[in-house]
Order: sequence, then structure tokens, then C-alpha cells
Amino acid sequence: MSRIYLVYIMANRKRGAVYTGVTGNPEGRVWQHKNHVFKGSFTDRYDCDKLVWYEVHEDVEAAILREKRIKEWHRPWKDRLIEAMNPGWRDLSKDLGF
Repeated sequence: MSRIYLVYIMANRKRGAVYTGVTGNPEGRVWQHKNHVFKGSFTDRYDCDKLVWYEVHEDVEAAILREKRIKEWHRPWKDRLIEAMNPGWRDLSKDLGF
């Protein structure tokens, strides 16, 4: 089985602060955000503890490139991306069993 990489967006509430990231350990990384492991980080300061959007990649370079591109987007584009998958901005980590 090949490794998967997740490009993801964490948020603190609907249309609130958002953080875009990439990881090869989705469950562990989401746990870190939810448990404020990195004190003083953006997700810690703004309480971004809800996984509101994600995209699965099999190629790490493609995942990193996608993350970088999304980080450059204007905020309304990110909101539309999230709402296309998750109109209610629910915490999708529960759906994934995290």
C-alpha cells in the first residue's frame, strides 16, 4: 500500500481563522492541532482545531505544491473550496475516525 499525503485546512469556526497544511500522518497531525501541541503556533493562538477540508494525494511533491498554491489564494477562494466539500464547516476529522 502506498503512503498518502493530506493537504488540509483547519479552522476555529465557520468563516473564522483558517490554517492550510500538508502531512504524511493525517491522524497524528490533526491530533497535534486539536491538542495544541505547538504552543504559540498559528493554530494554537487562533484555536484552529476543526478539520474543515482535505484532499488526498499519493505524491508528496504534488501535495506540497497544492498546499503552497492554496496558501497563496485570496480568502474567498479558500471559503468556496471549503464550502464545496463541507457547507456547514463541520469537523471532518470525526468522519475520518480521528
